[in-house]
Amino acid sequence: MSASKRVVVTQRFFDSEARRMLESSGCEVVEAELPEGQADGGLSHDRLVEILEGAAGWIVGHARVTRELQAALPDLQVISRRGVGYERVDLDAARDLGKVVCIGAGGNDASVADHTLALMLAAGHCLPETQNRMKSGDWAILQGMDLTRKTVGIVGLGRIGRSLVQRLRGFECEILALSSPSAEPFAADNGLELVELDALLARSDYVTLHAPLNEATRLMIDDAALARMKSTAVLVNTARGGLVDDRALLQALKHGIIAAAGLDVFQSESDPSLKPVTEELIALPNVVATPHAGASTREGLARTNMVAAACVVDVLAGRTPPKQCVVADGRG
Repeated sequence: MSASKRVVVTQRFFDSEARRMLESSGCEVVEAELPEGQADGGLSHDRLVEILEGAAGWIVGHARVTRELQAALPDLQVISRRGVGYERVDLDAARDLGKVVCIGAGGNDASVADHTLALMLAAGHCLPETQNRMKSGDWAILQGMDLTRKTVGIVGLGRIGRSLVQRLRGFECEILALSSPSAEPFAADNGLELVELDALLARSDYVTLHAPLNEATRLMIDDAALARMKSTAVLVNTARGGLVDDRALLQALKHGIIAAAGLDVFQSESDPSLKPVTEELIALPNVVATPHAGASTREGLARTNMVAAACVVDVLAGRTPPKQCVVADGRG
């Protein structure tokens, strides 16, 4: 990189090591100042244009990267997500406008898999409800459900789904999976049974979602899907809120259609009109909830910061980042 190029970071928790790596590669690093408690997903188009003016690289979290925004930033060469989802980025616009879009592939797999396991255990063993009762003086023992030797249905065998499989081995679980044919060798090597969604829902004691959000998967867990599950089942979602119809899930949890849920993501993240539904969900005693925090461990953030930064350096130096990190490349 011959001349210093401006790289703007609009994510919180960007660590000094990743910053030093960018600076040692000739980048000028600017960390956006965000209001307390606000992520970049809450920044307006005009504010983003103001922050990103003249930037060659952008390390982004949950901001919507529209065609209009990309067109307003002619100097911007690379958009690097500190995460693995990219449904908020207009990839066609990036290709049309000659930009590169990257994700932090491999950086947070372990963190999200750990978090998923934590939600499964917490929901199955009624941990939050038990503690809340104890705080009010009620020490009655609630009857939970083991994870050991139960049937776990994994929807999506990408990097996080496969990491979860490794963790479940110690629990002697029967594992069902819904995935693409490309997962057949992994399933065979690891003793998994690949099944259709209906069978997975009907047979599983725990159903955990690890699929990307697209038109084929949007609202795949609706009222009909929930009705196919066991009344004793636990649903866990650490992937994307749009995979689940949260209104349907709220009713299913209220009326005993399923037993419990562990939720790290919600529809209201992309549709604020559903905030009241989210608030009702997290108030239920049979819900364990976290605020899209599955990847936010010190170690996971450090790894993903470094992957996102390395992708920026590669593009600004005229190189191509690792294949698994590139989701759109508009360079000629």
